[in-house]
Amino acid sequence: MILAFKIFVNVLIVGLFLYSKLLPHQDKLNKPYQSAFNFFQSIFQPILNLLKSLIKPFQVGQGLAVDMTQIALLVMFLLLNNYL
Repeated sequence: MILAFKIFVNVLIVGLFLYSKLLPHQDKLNKPYQSAFNFFQSIFQPILNLLKSLIKPFQVGQGLAVDMTQIALLVMFLLLNNYL
């Protein structure tokens, strides 16, 4: 059971990476990839929206900030994977 959970968390980590890379190009995806993207978007979008209300962007320069929500979610997944 724990092994299945760890595999699921690893799939979410890879999905989060692909989601972050494909988000700007979602309208150009082919049908099979669009459905996979939509699956991960349905998982991540509500979580990321909740985290955006709690975590503010990190200022890294003048007029330049980094959205920390995906990084925070990645850290949570890694902690879940490591300590369970």
